[in-house]
Amino acid sequence: MRKIKVLVVDDSLTFRRLLVESLRKDPALDVVAEAGDAYKARDAIIKYRPDVMTLDVVMPRMDGIEFLRKLLPQYPLPVVVISALDEKVFDAMSAGAVDFVCKPNSINREQVSAFIRKDLGTKIKIASTVKVGRLKRPAARPISQAASSLRKDMVVAIGASTGGTEAIFDIVRQFHSDIPGVVVVQHMPPGFTRMYANRLNEQCQVVVKEAETGDQVRQGQVLIAPGDRQMRLVKLNGTYQVECRGNERVSGHCPSVDVLFSSVAKAAGKDAVGVILTGMGGDGSKGLLEMREAGAVTIGQNEASCVVYGMPKVAYDIGAVQYQEELSAIAKRIYSVLKTT
Repeated sequence: MRKIKVLVVDDSLTFRRLLVESLRKDPALDVVAEAGDAYKARDAIIKYRPDVMTLDVVMPRMDGIEFLRKLLPQYPLPVVVISALDEKVFDAMSAGAVDFVCKPNSINREQVSAFIRKDLGTKIKIASTVKVGRLKRPAARPISQAASSLRKDMVVAIGASTGGTEAIFDIVRQFHSDIPGVVVVQHMPPGFTRMYANRLNEQCQVVVKEAETGDQVRQGQVLIAPGDRQMRLVKLNGTYQVECRGNERVSGHCPSVDVLFSSVAKAAGKDAVGVILTGMGGDGSKGLLEMREAGAVTIGQNEASCVVYGMPKVAYDIGAVQYQEELSAIAKRIYSVLKTT
């Protein structure tokens, strides 16, 4: 197989050189160039035609977000952002980056090598499979609040990975305050999940927060699983709540969509809607099948609108998906399922 050609862009010479050195140890990767700012990166893209670019957000002369906005219309290229704990990473995702990783706290050879093995190397390989044109999503039509009421005793569970931050936003921004309680797992490092929840809360009509153990699943509220805990739905005294405990990896992830969906199947049964969105791998497929077998309505994002058609494909192939929809149509499907009349 041909090696994946990688361009490394970071203004820190020390960190950049460590990245290049570590990435070159992976037999699947070929670091063809490195750059310390956006202008040198642009020249390297034209000269070397990389398959994937890693990009720092904070850079001199032109920051990574502005660079993405100017670059991608001319040179559609999968980009993995390397960021410190900063909300700007979500601006980068909105600008067209495929995924992001959290920069290690200490810049030394051992930590950077571990960072490459555990996070960045995998993200680069996933990004190399992405067709960047799919990141341009058609605008969803707003959902009008119908006269008919929605079932309040239902739970909506959503799971996603690569490409999911924007996909989840596309769905949640269409929700009105009448939506039953929503629980979400998005594969994301700790710290970023709180920022992501706060960002959605500011931009959507519903209340969005990072989940904590004991939070009730309420109408008009969306709970995002914390990035270092497994989130489960439980029913206590007739009320749905979440538990956020344990940091073991399940289906390769913490938080895991399978863990959430399986708990929803047990706690809510037929009174639930499960939605599996874009992402690499199979996390969530088994849990979604459990939900369908328990009587829940299940929805999968279709291939054409996925950044990575992995998780929804596995779920569809094993019979877990009842309705397959374009991303722009998923919120409407959820509402149609929830209507009581």
